[in-house]
Amino acid sequence: MMNRERDSEFAETVVHINRVAKVVKGGKNFSFSAVVVAGDGAGRVGYGTGKAREVPPAIQKASEQARKEMVKIPLVGGTVPHKIWGRWGATKVLLRPASPGTGVIAGGGVRAVMESAGIQDILTKIVGSRNPFNVVRATFDALHNLMTDDQVRRLRGVDFVGSGQESEPVEPAAESEEKVDENVAEEAAAETAVEAPAEEAEKS
Repeated sequence: MMNRERDSEFAETVVHINRVAKVVKGGKNFSFSAVVVAGDGAGRVGYGTGKAREVPPAIQKASEQARKEMVKIPLVGGTVPHKIWGRWGATKVLLRPASPGTGVIAGGGVRAVMESAGIQDILTKIVGSRNPFNVVRATFDALHNLMTDDQVRRLRGVDFVGSGQESEPVEPAAESEEKVDENVAEEAAAETAVEAPAEEAEKS
């Protein structure tokens, strides 16, 4: 079950509502649990779960939790930076970058998360359990582990210029020029030392 509600800032999607019946002496007590995804469509997204005796309070609790636990995910041209797997319990979710115009190839809770985050082109696959709660959690596990090129470079300790290319060392080049000048001066001094004895021999 999916239902989208919009306000001025965030878009909320009710991914699934589960009804639980507890059998007691006087009959059955029903309760509801809901999972909601909220996002701003620009890289911020979060999810929450809520339980209550009625559906509206369960959704409200899940929405409040989703807004509190929003995270910022890296996006590159409307898609994810690289291929990654997310795991939660018996559920595995694959996120794969896609070329522009592909669209969101996803289903269930994965589609709700991708659309709320503002991802426009992506290929996804769910492997294992299709439990909506676990699918959403596995999707967020994959999003948490996404890294951009700059983040990987900083972890490896590699310094790059803003253009994305490695900076050229300036000092070693200057040292090489100084070495060339020294070699030329040494050769000139050697030639002068050779010519001086020849001139002294002619004078004698």
